[in-house]
Amino acid sequence: MKNIFTGVASLLPLLVMMSAQAASPGVIRYALNQDIRSSQPGVNRDGNTDDVMLHVVEGLVGYKNDGTIGPMLASSWERSEGGKTYRFHLREGVTFHNGDPMTSQDVLWSWQHWNDPKTQWRCLREFDGSGPIHVTSVTAPDAKTVVMQLEKPAALFLDTLARADCGSTAIISPKSVDASGKWIAPIGTGPFRFGEWKRGEYVSVMRFANYRSLPGKPDGVVGGKKAMVDEVRFITIPDSATVKAGLSSGAVDISQVSPIEAGDLKNDANVDIASAPNSQRHGILIQTDDPLLKNVKLRQAIAAAIDSQQIALGTSQGMAAPSNANLSPSSAFYGDVEKQGFKYDPTRATQLLKEAGYKGETIEIIANKRASVPSFDMAIITQAMLQAAGINAKVTTMEWATQLERYQSGRYQMMAFTYSARYNPALAFEQIVGDKKQEKRKVWGDAQAIALTEQLAGLDDKTKIQPIVDRLHTMMIEQVPVMFFYPGMDIMAHRKTIVGDKSWLAHAARLWNVGIQP
Repeated sequence: MKNIFTGVASLLPLLVMMSAQAASPGVIRYALNQDIRSSQPGVNRDGNTDDVMLHVVEGLVGYKNDGTIGPMLASSWERSEGGKTYRFHLREGVTFHNGDPMTSQDVLWSWQHWNDPKTQWRCLREFDGSGPIHVTSVTAPDAKTVVMQLEKPAALFLDTLARADCGSTAIISPKSVDASGKWIAPIGTGPFRFGEWKRGEYVSVMRFANYRSLPGKPDGVVGGKKAMVDEVRFITIPDSATVKAGLSSGAVDISQVSPIEAGDLKNDANVDIASAPNSQRHGILIQTDDPLLKNVKLRQAIAAAIDSQQIALGTSQGMAAPSNANLSPSSAFYGDVEKQGFKYDPTRATQLLKEAGYKGETIEIIANKRASVPSFDMAIITQAMLQAAGINAKVTTMEWATQLERYQSGRYQMMAFTYSARYNPALAFEQIVGDKKQEKRKVWGDAQAIALTEQLAGLDDKTKIQPIVDRLHTMMIEQVPVMFFYPGMDIMAHRKTIVGDKSWLAHAARLWNVGIQP
């Protein structure tokens, strides 16, 4: 009885808001599991903050649906000096939310603001030469042209500019800060302007009537964008049961949900579910430096003993798109080669175990029980399959912080793990490939794989990238340093009155081109 009263009490604020807004059909209510951290893009941020800011601010470039880069506030650009110089041409007619026109001087001011150490921009070290990218100068030859000079060519320059955790390297009005340089609020160019932020309860973004959209269809965070409602209100609701109840009652219009929550809602007459693979990857890491698992025959036996498709479907409520690739099926670089993967073959597993000289040694699989990832379920099913093949596997559960330390130090045999999203294949392979003596967290230390991954980081021509991606995938399947089972899923639950809501590669809310039907 106490739980019932608690659940009803938690819904009361939502029900009040819903009734208060009943006469305002131009409001979409989107549930966030926690409040945003700040209103300054790419500074004090998390995934929820990034999602809200995507509606308010824009950068020179942005990600498309397939993970490649497209124009945003820049209409076009040219590279010269072998990739060391980028000349961006700004779009005509773009204004900030306060009505001021956007010019190249605003791009210069924004760049200086983000790169001022006092701002504490998350991505400062991405461009200051601490890593492979060093922007040595930014100039404005005229009002509609910006030139960025790099110390040396960097194929990932545009991808890094576009990153959501970098706040899209947003072009904002200098009036976003006060006379002393203190942050006020973002004055951007997006389809929505920043509205009211009632901390701990909600943050609202309001339709920008003078938004200058790109032509064409919506494409990732670029392409045609239009605010279809007067307001999007991002409501803080930490409890998933309350979110589900809100979707059923109408107090919530849209929310990202887990596969289990989607299963609970699929029979709700008022709710639709939309899903698409994103760029996270769920799988099992195998420590190739382990005295036992350094034997490739044993790793191949493990791969043959595991039905990865069954694991994918069994740990995702049947919603996953099974894939052994290090890229999302939505990626522009996911081709016929990446569709090939590990073959479930118990007979071959038995033969490979003999060839490996396996004598029943225990193999530990580390996992955690966080609700947001399928770590524990993957580990338990993997254990059962390995035991069925005669492999003495055991599962050890740990708190996430402890497991993360074991991952970073390389102290494990096998580990159920989820990699965060990476759209560019060079970044996706950089996550797992590297010299394990220098970086213990790296999973795959093969010399040829390292060389190929380094080549990827210097390429931006798809015709040259694809053969290397294909080769790395084939080698990964042969050497088995990791077994990916399926990509993460961007699952959206929305009221049937909502139109235009679509899941996509980035696992991020996109509420432009989303409306409410009568």
